Amino acid sequence: MRVFAIADLHLATVTPKPMSVFGPQWALHPQAIYERWQDTVHAGDLVLLPGDLSWAMRLPEAMQDLATIAPLPGTKVLLRGNHDYWWPTAGKLRAALPAGMLAIVNDAVRVGNVVVCGTRGWLTPGYEPLGEDDTRLLMREAERLKLSVQAAERLRQPGDHLILMLHYPPATSPYPPNPLSRVIEDARPDLIVYGHLHGVPVERSMRHVVGIPAHLVAADVLKFSPKLLLET
Repeated sequence: MRVFAIADLHLATVTPKPMSVFGPQWALHPQAIYERWQDTVHAGDLVLLPGDLSWAMRLPEAMQDLATIAPLPGTKVLLRGNHDYWWPTAGKLRAALPAGMLAIVNDAVRVGNVVVCGTRGWLTPGYEPLGEDDTRLLMREAERLKLSVQAAERLRQPGDHLILMLHYPPATSPYPPNPLSRVIEDARPDLIVYGHLHGVPVERSMRHVVGIPAHLVAADVLKFSPKLLLET
């Protein structure tokens, strides 16, 4: 099994929102994703989707967006992003998801010998400290990540790979420790994936967190082709 990731699909089947306003590279980007996914991913593979999947505001509309990627090869694991306003409770979401789609909501999933955990994340302190509201939200996300890591440990078997997904990056330059990075340090996943950042060259992105490989997988950064992370 191979493991891929791509974030920030920003699909808008029902509520059109042309992403080309953010640059010419976004012109007709859904078609680019579908074509490059089919060229890259095989039926037995795993594809991680860490957030900002649909511009929809309600679940039924988002399901129409997700229906466009459901037939694509591979098992998909979804995570909420900051623009996924349609994201409901875990029970409602899982009841609505098409076959072959899984979601992480304060828990973890195991596919083959890969265990995936994660949370949306939030802004983290860098050169400037966070305000009170952002600090509160960051602490909440760190607690959710702890729950997810604990769920992963219950699922994990000897020889399994552990992947940690976030939507937001796990730290901000100059990368002081923060509540998320402390959870990551304790969890020691094999690798981290994150999205959210657009127009950032890969060579300028965060490549490691507490010594653990980290991969920026925002769709535009990847030129809309899922990134191979791991072969098991």
